[in-house]
Amino acid sequence: MATSKTFKQLARIAGAARSAEGPYVQRELKRESLEAWVPRLAGMTEAERAELPGVSEGRANQLLAGALVAEGAMDLFGVERVEICPWALREGVILRRLDHMESA
Repeated sequence: MATSKTFKQLARIAGAARSAEGPYVQRELKRESLEAWVPRLAGMTEAERAELPGVSEGRANQLLAGALVAEGAMDLFGVERVEICPWALREGVILRRLDHMESA
């Protein structure tokens, strides 16, 4: 499972559902799709990357680096696909803390 905004953006440009379709719509990123996108992203300018679906202008400059890290991690761990979590690490920490508060 992947939780970063970079993974969300990579999944979106690879065809995953938009955020507007809700947090409970299953989204995934396949390594095959990512491997196809890395050279395409490398050949684009930052402005061109910002025009891709789901990619914000402020994060377009780091999308290629994120794609390379994601590809490397998936290769290293032998993962063919990752499910995209609608929440990030920060929300997970908050939810975990709330669970512990209810238990006490």
